[in-house]
Amino acid sequence: MSRKLFGTDGVRGRANTHPMTAEMALRLGAAAGRFFRRDGRNGHRVVIGKDTRLSGYMIENALTAGLTSTGMNVLLLGPVPTPAVGYLTRSMRADLGIMISASHNPAADNGIKFFGPDGFKLSDDAEAEIESIVEAQIDPAQPHNIGRAKRIDDGRGRYVEYAKTTFPAGQRLDGLKVVIDCAHGAAYRAAPEVLWELGADVIPLGVEPNGFNINDGVGSTHPEACAQAVIQNGAHLGITLDGDADRVLIIDEKGRLADGDQIMALLAARWAEQGRLRGDALVATVMSNLGLENFLQGHGLRLERTKVGDRYVVEKMREAGFNLGGEQSGHIVMTDYATTGDGLIAALQFLAALSDTGQPASDLVSQFDPVPQLLKNVRYAAGADPLAVEDVKSVIAAAEARLGAKGRVLIRKSGTEPLIRVMAEAEDETVLREVVDGIVAAVEQAA
Repeated sequence: MSRKLFGTDGVRGRANTHPMTAEMALRLGAAAGRFFRRDGRNGHRVVIGKDTRLSGYMIENALTAGLTSTGMNVLLLGPVPTPAVGYLTRSMRADLGIMISASHNPAADNGIKFFGPDGFKLSDDAEAEIESIVEAQIDPAQPHNIGRAKRIDDGRGRYVEYAKTTFPAGQRLDGLKVVIDCAHGAAYRAAPEVLWELGADVIPLGVEPNGFNINDGVGSTHPEACAQAVIQNGAHLGITLDGDADRVLIIDEKGRLADGDQIMALLAARWAEQGRLRGDALVATVMSNLGLENFLQGHGLRLERTKVGDRYVVEKMREAGFNLGGEQSGHIVMTDYATTGDGLIAALQFLAALSDTGQPASDLVSQFDPVPQLLKNVRYAAGADPLAVEDVKSVIAAAEARLGAKGRVLIRKSGTEPLIRVMAEAEDETVLREVVDGIVAAVEQAA
């Protein structure tokens, strides 16, 4: 089935503009309710979480109306991280979980992500079927079967308690000074609470949401704020999350940034040494650096690549039985602990390594020397298809021929924005810049 509403991570767009309108949220809620009530039973339930965007109130209410109109009972969690929704969907025996968030996007955007009863994101086929229901006539429930809605006050607390169980028993963070940047987002209370309860000296950043400031100058899309706080406070490390806390980047004590590739390299090597890495493999996307692949090979491990999107990483992990994967952007998926990327729990794994080894963060974040990589984004007009233009195709082919076996080119459309992402890797940085700039110029001409 074709999909018009759903991208690589649910439905996303500018708030109050199609598809992120109250009307569409209502229809999506009703369609999801109808999809999950096909068995005709009563008593179905759905948990809904959200981040801190102002538009979250509007979308939450519209989804609730749509869901209850088809007989679903709705449990409202309020602001919680995306991975908390995955966890609570399963632990509360819900049929469906929904997270209202546009992740790392600006406050004016919003999105809707769906989780199945197992806590994992819905498959492409399930999303396509929900789309088909949206486009059809949705039969409401009979008056006596309309669902109920109630607020759940301890959802965040349940997640906090669970997150602490993923940190090694008997270990504490006493003596560690940690900056935690919550991007004024969904983890603004949960993340500092977990770190403080484990004994860390917590320096919170990005914990004053006002509905408009999510990801604004803070969080994983602006790691310089966390780096500055680490240096100013003499912290041992910084942890910077995105707006819904499903991704994380680490800042060492010198203010240097470690991306998802470096974090995954550390965890893969540690878990392999401990006999915990299933299949002797790490799953990552085509965006991950060649240096990561070389590092894993040096440890007798494999890198299994997927297309971009943490959902595809998770699908590969579940299909092959792997338990560690993620994205360079900081989604770290550990299926022993979570059903989706979990920035806080990944940070706890990094802190466990810090505690175990006694090494400074600067040693742990430098697992391999990355091959020079350059990524540029080109925005294109609605209806345009720059990658189908012959001049663009020929420039890309020439770039691939020029790099040969000494590098690679990856060109793709964003799944969440009208952008062409142009990425290349090469040992020669001059050649790398020339290749990327040439492709970017050609795409801009066609955009």
